[in-house]
Amino acid sequence: MQLTQPLHKGLQEKPQATVLICGERRRDFATFVDRVARLAAVLQAQGVRPGDRVAMMGLNSDRYVEYLYATWWAGAVVNPVNIRWSDKEVAYSLDDSDTQVLLFDEHFSAVAAGLPGLSKSLRLRLFFGNGSAPDGVAELEALMARAQPVADARRGGDDLAAVMYTGGTTGRPKGVMLTHANLYISQLSTVAATERANDAVGINTAPMFHVGGAGLTLQLMLRLCPQVLMATFDEVAFLQAVQQERATETFLVPTMLKRVIEHPRFAEFDTSSLHTILYGAAPIDDALLLQALKALPGVRFCQVYGMTELSPVITALPASCHTAEAPPHLRRSAGRPVPIAEVRIVDNQGRPVPTGTVGEIAARGPMVMAGYWNKPEQTAEVLRDGWMHTGDGGYMDEQGFVYVVDRLKDMIVTGGENVYSAEVENAITQLPQVSMCAVIGVPDEKWGERVHAVVVLRAGQALTAEELIAHCKREIAGYKCPRSVEFRPEIPLSPAGKMLKYQLRETFWKGRARAVN
Repeated sequence: MQLTQPLHKGLQEKPQATVLICGERRRDFATFVDRVARLAAVLQAQGVRPGDRVAMMGLNSDRYVEYLYATWWAGAVVNPVNIRWSDKEVAYSLDDSDTQVLLFDEHFSAVAAGLPGLSKSLRLRLFFGNGSAPDGVAELEALMARAQPVADARRGGDDLAAVMYTGGTTGRPKGVMLTHANLYISQLSTVAATERANDAVGINTAPMFHVGGAGLTLQLMLRLCPQVLMATFDEVAFLQAVQQERATETFLVPTMLKRVIEHPRFAEFDTSSLHTILYGAAPIDDALLLQALKALPGVRFCQVYGMTELSPVITALPASCHTAEAPPHLRRSAGRPVPIAEVRIVDNQGRPVPTGTVGEIAARGPMVMAGYWNKPEQTAEVLRDGWMHTGDGGYMDEQGFVYVVDRLKDMIVTGGENVYSAEVENAITQLPQVSMCAVIGVPDEKWGERVHAVVVLRAGQALTAEELIAHCKREIAGYKCPRSVEFRPEIPLSPAGKMLKYQLRETFWKGRARAVN
């Protein structure tokens, strides 16, 4: 299974058909594949060898798609940089994976300029964006114009395709290693589970450094479907793209869906072409679903659940469960396992528990990652006997529907972003005024969950919430920073001295069916 295979198929079957749409630029398959082969030639000429990691820092665009496929065409491994990270976090990910080459667009010139002073592994920066390259940096478009296309390296199967960083429970991000086979078969399986058409026109609003955003691009490419790349999410721009391109499918987190259908200009646009909206990160509550069904009567809604380590989807809740007539309890589920995934609920010894009993959600199948980059101990913690232990608590009913009820690992999902509390706690405890802190996720109307810090100050010390948040913004990405802070004289501890975060969460989540969003 080669991730570049659809390019050969598209070139053979529909070379003049549009495949990428980005603003005023439209690429057909012939042009797209030629640019991929030229970009691969440039990477190889710059010393990139099979298996080397190549990073990209940029907003969604046709060039981002070209970066992905050209890296694979050259035989190398993609390392999509989280554009919301701080400079220090970016440098850490480059050094951790020994990434020596970084592509960047015009939006991240300032960040890229400072990285050589922070990263030990980075040896080459290449500008791949609009406008002129910064001084001292080569411009990829010029290099590609002079390059001769090279042949596809044809790597596939168990060859490493991507190192995608996710938050770390110990405070450092972990590089998830995904193979060609992981990504290829997972996207095919997701398409099958969500019953998508082969004549689709997609809109990709999800950031492509996420496996979800990249996954949607792969799903569309596998079906040789055109896709609109949106640099950032904007309700009006999204509605204009739906109308202009007669788009049929997209992925939106529930907060984005709500923003679209409640926008004052929503009724001005023709959205009748939309057929499928995938969503994830949090369930759609009944009020929002009924509102969406009324606003978009021809749309099928499908929920997908998973994680980066699972390439990323293991369950899907089909459109048939997203109707006013469907049993309400099914709308609260994460769906059934997709065709390639085997899912079970286990106790803390890894043993299956009875139907309806809460335990840890575990999954097995060809979508399971190869492991964490250079972290054998953390890999062994989650990959046991062929099963990936997700860290999510849940149960399965007698029909095979999976329900997520709690998060066993200290992770918060806010606006579709994963935040590990240890990362935030590490930043907060750098402040000399702080004696102890616990970071938890609490319900939030807009973001699903928000990052909330409970802080104990040292005797005689003073600190404001504003000062704490400002400090965090200097150390970690903005979306990881606390949105609310409370100061307490103490944090509840177990006899072993472990913070009892569930007690801190109880006040906020009391009366809700789930302890997480």
